[in-house]
Amino acid sequence: MFNTAHFHLDQPSGEFVLGLPNIFSPNMSRIEHLRDTAFGENRQERSAFALERFLQKRPMLPNKKRGFDPKKFLATIGEGRKVLAFPTKKTIFAQGDAADAVFYIQEGKVRLSVVSKTGKEATLGILNPEQFFGEGALAGQPFRMGSATAMTDSEVLRIDKAAMMLALHREQKFSDMFVAYLLSRNIRYEEDLVDQLFNSSEKRLARILLLLAHFGKEGVPEAVIPKISQETLAEMIGTTRSRVSFFMNRFRTLGFVDYGEGGMQVHSSLLNVVLHD
Repeated sequence: MFNTAHFHLDQPSGEFVLGLPNIFSPNMSRIEHLRDTAFGENRQERSAFALERFLQKRPMLPNKKRGFDPKKFLATIGEGRKVLAFPTKKTIFAQGDAADAVFYIQEGKVRLSVVSKTGKEATLGILNPEQFFGEGALAGQPFRMGSATAMTDSEVLRIDKAAMMLALHREQKFSDMFVAYLLSRNIRYEEDLVDQLFNSSEKRLARILLLLAHFGKEGVPEAVIPKISQETLAEMIGTTRSRVSFFMNRFRTLGFVDYGEGGMQVHSSLLNVVLHD
């Protein structure tokens, strides 16, 4: 996929990332762009922008069926790793903390968020098992740009920066998998930005619900999304809670979503909202 030559990152520390191309810094700049967009001035809702790409399957992390199990491999890297348990709403790391490790979700869901200088909070994303976060540490990022919080009871593998760098250099399959994951995240950030700039808040809400239910990705969509507050949904799409409440009631009336004890069920018919011009 990529050769494993050393790639220099233009950082004050002059660090090298072993076995990885220089895609960390662009990834971080896109997060900053999304953060600035989320905290920018309110804009009028734009005309609909068709999202046929939403139906395309996105690259997922290689799993056991593809001959490589990242969880099994990470269990063999020796020192520098630690399995941590976090109850619901527990902070994994906070904005401004030292960026000295990468995290891998083994169980549960994790919410990434960022707070502006004026105290306004925005949700950048919700991550699922077999996903990484905190990878900015590998690009020489000294402090966390945002916070990570457990949305459900979660089990997370914390991998020290040095141990992660060694693992990427040591195992080509793991390096390839990690690069593919970063690229897929990069694509997601770009799609989020396009969604924010060109789509109405109703379409943005429909899209995020479908993404949370794993529609448009490999595998079987989740029947039920774990409970998520309307405040969090409002932060994720850049609108107010009252607007989210209005659209959620409409979706429920039209049969696009249902509520149960375990959470919210999203039906494939919600795709009509995303793709309608």
